[in-house]
Amino acid sequence: MPRSGRRLPATRPVALAALPAALLAVICAGPAPGATAPGAGSPARADVRPLAGAHAHTGAPSAATFDTAPARAALERLLPRHAGQFTLVPDPAAGADTFTVSGTAGAVTVRGSTGATLLTGVGWYLQHVAGADIGWPGDSIGMLPARLPAVPAPVTRSAQVPHRYALNDTDDGYSGPYRTFEEHQRQIDLLALHGINEVFVQVGAEYPYYRALQRFGYSAEELRQWIPGPGHQSWWLLQNLSGFGGPVTERLMRERAELGGRIAEQLRGLGMTPVLPGYFGTVPAGFAARNAGAATVAQGDWAGFDRPDWLDPASPVFTKLAAAYYAEQRAVFGDSSMYRMSPLHEGGRTGSVDVGAAAGAIQGALHAAHPGALWAVLGWQDDPTAELLAGVDTSKLLILDGLSDRYNRLDRETRWGGAPYAMGTIYNFGGHTTIGANTSVWLERFGPWRAKNNSALAGIAYLPEATGTNPAAFDLFTDLAWDAGPIDQRTWFAGFAARRYGRPDAEAAAAWEELRKGPYSTSSGLWSESQDSLFSARPSLAAVGAAYWSPKSMRYPAGSVRRALDHLLRVDPALRRSSAYRFDLVDTARQALANHSRVLLPKIKAAYEAKDLARFRTLTAEWQDGMRLLDQVTGSDPNLLLGTWLSRARSHGADRAEQDRYEYDARSLLSVWGRRSTSEGGFLHDYANREWSGLISELYARRWTAYFATLDEALVGGAAPREIDWHAFEEEWAGRTTRHPDRPGGDPYRLATAVAAALPAAATG
Repeated sequence: MPRSGRRLPATRPVALAALPAALLAVICAGPAPGATAPGAGSPARADVRPLAGAHAHTGAPSAATFDTAPARAALERLLPRHAGQFTLVPDPAAGADTFTVSGTAGAVTVRGSTGATLLTGVGWYLQHVAGADIGWPGDSIGMLPARLPAVPAPVTRSAQVPHRYALNDTDDGYSGPYRTFEEHQRQIDLLALHGINEVFVQVGAEYPYYRALQRFGYSAEELRQWIPGPGHQSWWLLQNLSGFGGPVTERLMRERAELGGRIAEQLRGLGMTPVLPGYFGTVPAGFAARNAGAATVAQGDWAGFDRPDWLDPASPVFTKLAAAYYAEQRAVFGDSSMYRMSPLHEGGRTGSVDVGAAAGAIQGALHAAHPGALWAVLGWQDDPTAELLAGVDTSKLLILDGLSDRYNRLDRETRWGGAPYAMGTIYNFGGHTTIGANTSVWLERFGPWRAKNNSALAGIAYLPEATGTNPAAFDLFTDLAWDAGPIDQRTWFAGFAARRYGRPDAEAAAAWEELRKGPYSTSSGLWSESQDSLFSARPSLAAVGAAYWSPKSMRYPAGSVRRALDHLLRVDPALRRSSAYRFDLVDTARQALANHSRVLLPKIKAAYEAKDLARFRTLTAEWQDGMRLLDQVTGSDPNLLLGTWLSRARSHGADRAEQDRYEYDARSLLSVWGRRSTSEGGFLHDYANREWSGLISELYARRWTAYFATLDEALVGGAAPREIDWHAFEEEWAGRTTRHPDRPGGDPYRLATAVAAALPAAATG
């Protein structure tokens, strides 16, 4: 969770010559302008340099004409063979968030109010005229004709809501904390193509903390120990933990800050808003003892971690630290008009702090640094509370509702007192590879929620905990913001099937109709994500899910996926060349196998309890064969490889010890998640399970093999099975440095055919 600049090196900051022109005017040394702090002057500054023009950028599109070059560059990345057939025309006078598409064959004109809106117009053309898909992941652009088709008549579209926000606070952790600039750039291109205009930028967010807190009594070494490894920084920014996966080096922090600055500048170039982390009071232990007049509140435990302390925002020291933080942030990331903060996330303690006064002080500090900036807060569990909302100017607040499609009987206007909010979805937790989303709930709610009297609905919020899965869900959810009329789910999926592989195909349509009726029509009430796989669960005959916090049973009839696989295997061979087809085929085969694990495990349990050793061995051999096939089929797609995840992490280390540390950071997130108290007491082991080649063979299959061996021994010896310390088993895996392929291998079609042959055919109907 792509850009034309070269990837950041692992051993030194980016050379200025390698940066885009917009970043070349840089300055260094000395504290950032306007920074204030008690005591001695700022520490020596071998740091990241501010962006060219950073102070001039607010993240909002200019009212005057704009440079289309960034949009043109994105278009050339997205459609390298066809970009020359598009003319992009800046049209700020068209009104906010508006595009018009027109043109003849081979000469398509897109007019738009921002660079991103121009790309949204291109995306509309591909979807509705050319019949092609650039998805996340997979595309069918290779099926486009050499000469693009004409637009039958000019079409103008405007966004139905002003806020189209993307990225969960956890996306950087679960989608890839060690991604390259090119990968982030690709993400931005896709978000613009699908109509998003506000994007959370988390990469490098540790650097302003590191710089500012050195003025408040902490040494650089103390702060490097306090800041977690990149894989766990999402939860540090949420004030849930500190230190784990570290320590980080100053070199890494500088490189990450430069990367984050480039991401923010890329967004600005397209007229999109980089949403930056705001400051709400997170401090290391001992802050009050080092700063006279400071009052802090211990935040207690989060899933087995001691949370960082909370500095009372009403204290004068908070005002000084917030000013220092925003000054340091501005020096690297520039300004924005939108900042992300969620104080007291998931059970933080208020102590004697007046929450309303604290919220007012947090907003006051934000506006002192960035007058009028919007505060984006996550709607999750009981947050934001009535007390917090009472203390702020809610006209300068946007609630990103993470529960819009999860529960029933929701009245957001009553719950939040009329504060503006964006309807959101979190259909992925932890980066699970499971297919599905509550898409019918989106379609049932979005229009009526907008149309109700006194509606406060002001946007959409695309919030899966990890991006890059479920391309159909991404396409449909972002379409909500641009379609003026009700969207018919069945019609939409039929259109998606036609463009996903480049042209209509009866078998493709039948496959996606099965998927629509099954995993993409799950209901609200308790869950927004589909079930995960028992293959990736910690072994037990009573296992009902891999992640403790995920659904415990199937949320749709398993036969829908099994039938979809058969249909996909019969798609016209001429349409099988696209990356979209290959990904969907592999992903559907993977899901069909995963669903079968829920059929097979109860049979194994019954054989064991009946003390039928022969049947037990036959069934466990079938289970292990299934896992081998699962590892092979996922290994045929570039999006499902453990090797890529690990090699990215190692690439950021300057020496072997640092490389090993970052690999542990990346591996632990997928397995133990944190320390033993977190894994066991906080139930976070396997929270980020995913069916990836390498992860299946080296961790999941080995766990089940070890477990079945204990049960086999017990049946043979007539004794209770020996116990296995699963945390120790998983911790040993997290500490490994074994290598895995970072390029796909094997024929996806042949392997998916083998999956279908290994599974019983699904009943029709």
